[in-house]
Amino acid sequence: MHTSTAAITSEALLIEANKAIRQHEHYLPGMIATEVEQKGDVLVFSGEFFLDEQGLPTAKTPAVFNMFKHLAHLFSDKYHLVK
Repeated sequence: MHTSTAAITSEALLIEANKAIRQHEHYLPGMIATEVEQKGDVLVFSGEFFLDEQGLPTAKTPAVFNMFKHLAHLFSDKYHLVK
């Protein structure tokens, strides 16, 4: 199924993803990917979304969403998850 991508564990991928986050020009302190899952051929990242006390988005939320989207584009063509 995943003949053109390399196998990687979620733990190893999160280490690589968080390194990419910290090196990105739009990094915000506290931005971190804490989970990744495979949805077909796409790697879906999630983590802190900087929500307010009522659970509503803050000004930082779009930046985090865009970073997780960037990670999906960056890593989905390279890796697939294995346990």
